[in-house]
This record gives sequence, structure tokens and C-alpha cells, in this order.
Amino acid sequence: MSPRIVSLECFVAAYPVVGDFRYLAPKDGKPITRNTVVVALRDDAGGLGWGQAVPSPTWSYETIETVQTTLERHLAPALVGLPVDDTASVWRAMNRVIAPGFSTGQPIAKAGVDLALFDLQGHRSNLAPATRWGRKAGGPVTLSWTVDASTEGEVDTVVAAASARGFRNFNVKIGRDAGADLAICRRLRALAPSAFIWADANGGYDEATALRVARGLADAGVAAFEQPLSANRLPGYRTLRRFGALPILMDEGVISLADLESFHQLELLDGVAMKVSRVGGLTEAVRMVEYLERHGLAFFASGLTDPDIAFAACLHLFSVSRLPHPAALNAPQFLTGSLLESPLRIEGDQAFPPDGPGLGVTVTRRTPA
Repeated sequence: MSPRIVSLECFVAAYPVVGDFRYLAPKDGKPITRNTVVVALRDDAGGLGWGQAVPSPTWSYETIETVQTTLERHLAPALVGLPVDDTASVWRAMNRVIAPGFSTGQPIAKAGVDLALFDLQGHRSNLAPATRWGRKAGGPVTLSWTVDASTEGEVDTVVAAASARGFRNFNVKIGRDAGADLAICRRLRALAPSAFIWADANGGYDEATALRVARGLADAGVAAFEQPLSANRLPGYRTLRRFGALPILMDEGVISLADLESFHQLELLDGVAMKVSRVGGLTEAVRMVEYLERHGLAFFASGLTDPDIAFAACLHLFSVSRLPHPAALNAPQFLTGSLLESPLRIEGDQAFPPDGPGLGVTVTRRTPA
């Protein structure tokens, strides 16, 4: 008989930020931290699973405050008494108390629960993620370096910093000024002629500008164009895809498998830049990866500057999925500190999934050190 969930507890963990990144900008002159919510899920057999929610209000509508209140006031009471081994029941309960809008409601908060449940189940079964998913264990995940430059002149410094850390590939944040964006990408290609480079506009262009930029990116040797338009500009995605200059990836608009299926059927995308935290955790992310593989769609990977627990979850999935491109998981670039007994192993641009059952991590502190 499956143990039952007896409690869900959470606390805020704030990781110091290093370097300059537009989504982690200082406020009021104060040192900036990457704030996350760590989730501890316990069962009546003494089991404990760890999860982590990584809200980013400059990217989504979820904040540290909304994640905490959602977890403590809504999700925790709904989960007590449910069987640990029944993932479907847990998700039904979460979606009952926090209903969907167009897609999954508050997926980042729910991702914290999903990861904790996955970790708890893995310890109960004593199985590593690859075995649970019926896949062969993979190796390290190759990471890319995030280029968030405002001018062409900044690119040299960014590339030198990446090279010093052993990074060879790049993902570029664009979407502010089309002319400057293209100059940045051309300079990056000149400095890194053999690198794999892809560009993410985070929905920053209108359709006409995106069409012009797509051709320029292709000429600069960029491999793919992620989120060129805002998530609700669906006809524009079809136009861009039919234009054919570059593979068009969706990110912010694809929160669930249902979204992916619909947008694929409507011929709006060539693939997805997968964020485990964005889609509610590993349960939905695995289904979406299987769909991408089954239909031959482009599979890219990124994150929300996910540290520690959430980072480990990403590594497990991307490793066993044999991710074909470098992953834009930039916590090693922008964050310091760890909550874990054994910090994740990262050597240059190679990130190694932790060993062991569940997520393979043990939280030993509340403040990153």
C-alpha cells in the first residue's frame, strides 16, 4: 500500500547573483538575489522529497509571494492524505484548487510539488530517473553561455569570460533593438566561428521586425529563432514558420502537452525550447519530450536560471533524452552558492546529473553557501 502525503512545507532560498543579466537586475541599489521556493514533501512512512519552484516575475506572472501562498494555502491542504505513488491524483488535486486558464494555472508553483513528489517516489522505489523513465542513463549535459549584450562592443568581453570558464557554445538574448541584435549576433559568430548559437527574443518583436531579423540571423549562422513574438500572436508564428529562414521555437506559450499538440497541428512551430520549471515539472516535461521525439520536432532546452534542485531535475531529463544541442541552463554562469550536501558537479561546460534515487540531491541548509 502506498504511503500517504502528510505535509508540504516550503521556505525561500535566495542565491547571490554574479554578472549582469537583464532578468536578474538590481533594485534600489540593493544586491540582487535569485529567489526560489524550496519544497519539502513528507509521507506517513517517514519519506522526504525535495522540490524547488523558480518564479521569475520579469518573465512570468508568478512571484515568490504567489508561489508561497499557493503552496501553503491551496496546494498543501489539497495534497494531504493522497497516495505518494499516484501522480495523477496529485495533479488532479492541484488543478482542482488552482484551475487552468488558457493552460496550466501557476505551473512554476506546481513544478515545486512535482519535483518533490518525483524525488519522494524515487527514494521509495530506490530507482534512478533513467530507470523510472525506461531509458538508458546518459552522460553530462553540455551547457551554453548566455550572451545578454546591449551593444556589439560588449560581445568580446562576454566571449572571453565564457572561454575562460570552458564554454564553447552560446544562446543570445535579443528582442530589444533589431539592428543592435543582428550586429551582436554577427560579432559573436565572428569570434566563435565553430560555436552552436541560437537566439531568444523573449517575445520582443512585432511580426514585421521578426521577419527581417529571421533572415539576418540565418545569414549570421544562428541555428534557431526562439520566441520571436509574444505568446498570443499565433498567426505571426505561422507566417514566420512558412517564411522558412530559421526553425521557429516556442517557449513562453507552450506550458503543457496540449499546447504543444495544438500549436504543432496548427503549424506554428518547428520545435520547443523546453523549460522543466515552466511546464509544471518533470511529469509534463517528459510527455512533451516524448512528443517532440515522436514527431521529429526540434528539441532545445533552457531554464529560468534554475539552481540546485530544479537544475538537477533538468539535468536528469536532458541527459537521458540525449539532448542534441547545448542547454541554456545558466545558473552556473549567474549564481553562486548551494543548499546541497554535495553541490552539483560542473566541469567547464559539462554538467553531470547527480547519482542516486529520486533527484539524487540532499538539502542540508536553507541559505546557499
